[in-house]
Formats: sequence, structure tokens, C-alpha cells
Amino acid sequence: MSKIICLVGPTATGKTKVSIELAKYYNAVIMNADSTAVYSEPLIATAKITEDEKENIEHYMLDLVSLNDEYTLYDYQKDGRKILDKLINENKNVIIVGGSGLYIKALLYDYNLNEVEKINLDLSKYSNMDLKSMADKINSNNNIHINNRQRLERYIRKYYENNESLVISNGSNNRVYDFELIGLKTDRDTLYSLINNRVDKMIKDGLLEEANKLYKLHLKNFTNIIGYRELNMYFNNEISLEEAIDLIKRNTRRYAKRQFTWFNNQMKDIKWFDVNYNNINITINEIKEYLKK
Repeated sequence: MSKIICLVGPTATGKTKVSIELAKYYNAVIMNADSTAVYSEPLIATAKITEDEKENIEHYMLDLVSLNDEYTLYDYQKDGRKILDKLINENKNVIIVGGSGLYIKALLYDYNLNEVEKINLDLSKYSNMDLKSMADKINSNNNIHINNRQRLERYIRKYYENNESLVISNGSNNRVYDFELIGLKTDRDTLYSLINNRVDKMIKDGLLEEANKLYKLHLKNFTNIIGYRELNMYFNNEISLEEAIDLIKRNTRRYAKRQFTWFNNQMKDIKWFDVNYNNINITINEIKEYLKK
């Protein structure tokens, strides 16, 4: 019988390392549950696992579409369940790892999603006031300034391409698979330090060059990704490089905070582990001991 382990948590908490070690221990394959890792182009900005980091372990649901393509929550649910069912039928153990809560909910819980037409909204004909009105109708508490046209357009597109298709059943907290749910966390100061250091490493590893190449391709989902979004402003001479880097750090910290809040509110059955970053093997062994029970 297949063993399914779902590993969640905010960005930068060490999910990749832990997932690899668990996969080796359980002779398992790994399924991606990060929304940005489905894109084939991003690597540095999304901290997507590299070939070396995979350690020859099979990975699924990575590099599915281009940044110029649309890939909805429904698409992920449909494709992910097809693969997961196949792996279960082959009696393979599976580690599902990611920080995108809705992806995990859609894959593993009783979420009813409807296929919607992949629309390409032409918002250029609307004024900022029109766009702000549209955004307010979606959610009056969106807090997007009327002059922030780029963010307004992104917010409206995201709603129509994803949220409109989401119909949550009364059993949305009911599992449709048998799995163990593990979460990684740490204190705020440690997490923020990890995030800041990771962004610095991304810059050192070539994030600026990677972003510049993609910027020149005018890919429509380019600015949906933290790291590219802020550097897009730098390439457009709106802010300095230093300001862009600071924004990447700030926005990543805020994203991590939203992730943890979401998991705590929406997935109350998570068994959380405080990660020991001095010796992460201690945390991995704690998880293994818990899973033996």
C-alpha cells in the first residue's frame, strides 16, 4: 500500500531538503505543490529544485507550462490527481511538497473545481478608475491603490483565471486520499533572516541576469512571481537595484507570513515541526519517529 506524506510550510523553511531525505528513507517519488514551480522558465527566483538537488529522485508536476501560458487551479487538480492515482496504483510511496495551500487543498481534499475557459483579458481599454471598480467588486477590501495599474490588472486577471473557477463543496476539509500531513516552521526572526540571506544568494547566483533575459521576452506571467516583479520595476527605471532587492526581501517575508497564516487557518490537522537549522537531521529524525506511530 502506498504511503503518502504531504510536507508543507512557508517559503525558505527547508522543505526541499527534508522532502529529499524523506523520499530516500521511504523509497518515494516527489510531487510538486508550489504554484510557481509548474513554470518551465523560472529557477533562481522561485528557488525551484535543481537537478543536483533531486539526487536522482523522480519528481512530478514540475516544468509543465511556460510563463506565457495559463495554468489554473483546475488544471493542477486534474493533472495532479491523474499522476497521484497512477503512482498509488503502482504502489509507490509519494512525498507531496510545497507551499501553495490551494494547490494542496485542490489535490488532496474534497474541492469541487469547474473547468473554465482560459481567457486572455484585454484590460488596456479600461481606465484606472474602471480597473479599481472591477477590483472592488471582487473584494472591496483589496487595498490596491487606484494609481497602481499593474497590480490592479494582475489582481483582476488572477481572479478570472483562478478564483472564479473555485467552488468549494461543503466537504472541503474532507480528505479524498489517505496521507500524513507534516508542516515545517520556525520563529519569525529566524525565518526572516533565512529569507533575506536566500535573496542575497539568489542575486549572487545570477537572479538579475536570469530576470533580464525573461524580461526581454515579455512573458505575460513574468510579473506574477516575486523576484521578477520587483526587478521588472528596476528594468523599467522605476526604482534602483538596491530598492528592488529590498522589495524582494520584504515581499517574500510578507508572502511567508501569509502562507503560515493560511495553513494554520485552513489546514488545522497539520503536525508542525520546529526546524533545527544547526542540524536539520535532528528535525528529519523527529519527523521519521512521528511517522512510525
